[in-house]
Amino acid sequence: MNIEELRRYLDCLIESLKNEDKCLLQARLQALVSVFPFNEYEYVITFLLDRGVLSFTDYEALRENYVSSNRYLDLFSLSPRVFGQIWGEKHLMDLDERFKKPDKALDPNYDGQYDLWLDGVRIEVKAARAIHTRKRGSLVSKALYWGSDYPFWMNYQQLKLDICDVFVFIGVWADKLVYWVMSNSEVKNNRYLSHQHRGGIEYQIGITHKNITEFDKYQVEAMDVAKTVIEKARN
Repeated sequence: MNIEELRRYLDCLIESLKNEDKCLLQARLQALVSVFPFNEYEYVITFLLDRGVLSFTDYEALRENYVSSNRYLDLFSLSPRVFGQIWGEKHLMDLDERFKKPDKALDPNYDGQYDLWLDGVRIEVKAARAIHTRKRGSLVSKALYWGSDYPFWMNYQQLKLDICDVFVFIGVWADKLVYWVMSNSEVKNNRYLSHQHRGGIEYQIGITHKNITEFDKYQVEAMDVAKTVIEKARN
């Protein structure tokens, strides 16, 4: 269930209200001031519960349906810095405790060049969100679901070659996380690798609705990310 489907469901329930309750709700919503976590949806659902149009059992089922379909939607509200530089690294360390934040104790030559360390393997982590490229609005409103037919472009930027052994690219959809693990040489030789800036030392790879299937051979399940990182580094 996406936000449009939730809206349509609530609108149907609103239509079943008595006329006086329907008018009252509409008037209240026009003057409603929202401050997180109290928003329009919270107010409508509470009103429907109070009027007996929505039972608590139905509310729990609705909530479970929406939450399970939008498990990662909150990641679309993170600032670019928090999402790109902090969340991805922490997420991998949560997946497997063998992922470590590098320091000179682990690597005497470490000077901030790469993101994570795993059994001697130097890892660069990049994350990007799948958003509808032809839709206006906030990132949350443009968030796409896995398998959607809408166009998207996830640009993995600031790729510095030769400073890490393996790249882990994380793709975020509202309902799914996807992991692509590529060795340094696989990134170097990828047909979609390009300079981020003319004459610069940083590169980028764009994964889109048009080429995503070409990255299927690099896709792994969450439980296999660490194992694949080690395998890629040793091959």
